[in-house]
Amino acid sequence: MAGFNVHLGANILREAAALTTQITGEIIPSDKPGIMSMAVRQPVGVVLGMAPWNAPVILGVRAVAAALACGNTVILRSSETCPGVHHLIIKILNDAGFPAGVANVISNAPDDAPEIVAAFIAHPAIRRINFTGSTQVGRIIARQAAGHLKPVLLELGGKAPFIVLEDADLDQPVDAAAFGAFMNQGQICMSTERFIVHEKVADAFAEKLAAKARSLPAGDPRGNVVLGSLVDLKSAQRMDALIADAVAKGGRVLAGGKRDGAVVEATIIDGVTPQMDIYTQESFGPVKPIIRVKSAEEAIRVANDTEYGLSSAIFSQNVKRALALSRKLETGICHINGPTVADEAQVPFGGVKSSDYGRFGGKAAINEFTELRWITIEGPQHYPF
Repeated sequence: MAGFNVHLGANILREAAALTTQITGEIIPSDKPGIMSMAVRQPVGVVLGMAPWNAPVILGVRAVAAALACGNTVILRSSETCPGVHHLIIKILNDAGFPAGVANVISNAPDDAPEIVAAFIAHPAIRRINFTGSTQVGRIIARQAAGHLKPVLLELGGKAPFIVLEDADLDQPVDAAAFGAFMNQGQICMSTERFIVHEKVADAFAEKLAAKARSLPAGDPRGNVVLGSLVDLKSAQRMDALIADAVAKGGRVLAGGKRDGAVVEATIIDGVTPQMDIYTQESFGPVKPIIRVKSAEEAIRVANDTEYGLSSAIFSQNVKRALALSRKLETGICHINGPTVADEAQVPFGGVKSSDYGRFGGKAAINEFTELRWITIEGPQHYPF
């Protein structure tokens, strides 16, 4: 995960550097003779970026890089869980030669966060806001920003479906499923949250996935393990509650299910139904449900049966069919024959429904961090009075 953070963080900075020559305007044909009509983009001013702890380098860099490339100044409000990393990002930018006051960072105690964030949003100098974190907090930020008529870019929670159709080659989706579900202990907005599997291959897929999950070592993150500790004990205890609720309502634990402090084993629960908490709640941890369906149409219905809409995946040997089904998914991202966890600096990253407003990444970021203006150059003309 450390390597993933550093390499993608560096790529985001490279893409931002390339973005500086992609901010273009256009000449617009006018109905009035003798007029040059132009659409031009310019910086918005000060951008407030708020980044979380779960991918501190990637998301800290993402909160400021494109905004800087578009000519703005930035304030990064660091996560209370990893302030040192976010301070280091801004230090590196300043050491690289940004003028004083262009790239800034602020930290706060957790109890002070609501008051501080509200003050920043209300301040007239702040013209754009971006936030990556929970949907619950994102709603609060969106309401506050709306009260001041300020655009906000939000990247929030997810409940990513991983659909396995009856014609899938099961070895490929099992490896992708384990990666998407258990990388960073499942603490990623794109993490696979639901395995939606056609009943014809469900038994075989469940057996293979459970075996894969049991093979993933969990323990001290400083050791040779795949799953380390969750961010805190409270998060680990929440995994216990999700497992207990599912089992009490008829779910079957095929792998994992045990916890040692904040370390939770890779856990697979089969036979999950809508009555179980894990069917609807984002686990944000290594506890993952299998939901069996009878058809591709039912798979799409189940996949869309959530308030979230960030990432998704479909596995099938019929790519044409999978592509047609992808158009029916209510997600901003869909990977055919690939894991739900994927990101590149140049892509328009974001979701729909309760997962996102706007897009990070590539040229899409230009729309978020610039003002589009209409400017004309006019000659003498006749007026009615």
